[in-house]
Amino acid sequence: MTRRSMLGAALAAGTAVPLAAGGGRAWAAPAAPAPVAADPVAARLTLPVPTGPYPVGTVQLHLVDQSRPDDIAGPGHFRELMATVWYPARDVARYPVAPWMPAGAFQAFLADVGFSDLAPLGPLTAGHVGAPVRRTDRRLPVVVFSHGAHSHQGDHTVMVQELASHGYAAVTIAHQYDTYTEFPDGRLAVPLRDRPAPTLPGDFAADLRFVLDCVEQLAAGRNPDVDHRELPVGLLGSLDPRRMGAFGWSKGGTATACATLADERIRAGLSLDGPMQMNPPLAGDLDRPFMMMSAAFTRATTPEAAAFWSHLRGWRLNIEAQGAVHISYGDNEALFPQVAKLYGWSGQQLQDVIGTLDPDQAVKIQQAYPLAFFDEHLRHHRGHLLDGPSPAFPAVTFLP
Repeated sequence: MTRRSMLGAALAAGTAVPLAAGGGRAWAAPAAPAPVAADPVAARLTLPVPTGPYPVGTVQLHLVDQSRPDDIAGPGHFRELMATVWYPARDVARYPVAPWMPAGAFQAFLADVGFSDLAPLGPLTAGHVGAPVRRTDRRLPVVVFSHGAHSHQGDHTVMVQELASHGYAAVTIAHQYDTYTEFPDGRLAVPLRDRPAPTLPGDFAADLRFVLDCVEQLAAGRNPDVDHRELPVGLLGSLDPRRMGAFGWSKGGTATACATLADERIRAGLSLDGPMQMNPPLAGDLDRPFMMMSAAFTRATTPEAAAFWSHLRGWRLNIEAQGAVHISYGDNEALFPQVAKLYGWSGQQLQDVIGTLDPDQAVKIQQAYPLAFFDEHLRHHRGHLLDGPSPAFPAVTFLP
């Protein structure tokens, strides 16, 4: 289900829909909510602080894939993307923190989901724009993130900045024609709905593989930004192309599986409730590590997910958080309890949006399990969290 079809159903029922629905079934507040708090500063939504030892830096990249013509943009145009790099930084004090979404994209996003009055309250991230990269004697392992349908590249900032705070370079992709973002020249991109567009999981997977090419350019000391904008000090040459992983949510999880099957540069893949539904179907055996964090699209209910699992020949793991819904593995768990207070929702109304999984526990799960997975398979730092159930995370079930 796309966010547009969900929007129609939600509005017909007299409800609003959540900030990063992106394909999940979720309903929210009554049609006449309580007013938003008057003081935007006091009421600003917040994201959890990363737990890692390093401050976080961030920079945007404007990328064009010259191998893929863009028929929608017209002759002479090629596939155009925005991407954002998050990384461990140093000397961050004089660098401003980045917003969760660029202002124009955030306003368009909120208008689309019926929450326009939240525009002054957009959360800030932990990422300091343009801060110098923290360099050591080793290059940074890299993970690339693919968002869900009609969503945006910031919707898993909790996970992304957590990884960066622990020494990863995390690159988020804005999949053109299926997202909300802004380009450097001021153009605003929103999901395209009036005609077919390159927004299938296979298109997302092609975007992901192209961004891996750009990571290799950065690793080799070349700037892939088409506008040749200045990069943070230390970014060129700091990424490790031999230690690259990928993860994605919903359609982005399916795209991650598709790209991992096709591209051996992806040493480990993680799907956040990806349905694994494609045409043609995912096919072929995979001998590299892959982890599935399931909620709505379980192997028991989704034949495509079960089929993909059966072709995993290397290290594999499937976990499920009890009480989670499709949008639970994302920033929704941090943001919607705050939104609920602003609008005066009942506890049941909040649970109807984000499920019955305790939000604080949900955030900790997002911070801990992806980090443990990539630590084990990109850094070869083996812990015990992925060995089996943990008393620290009682909601997490390990599926056989």
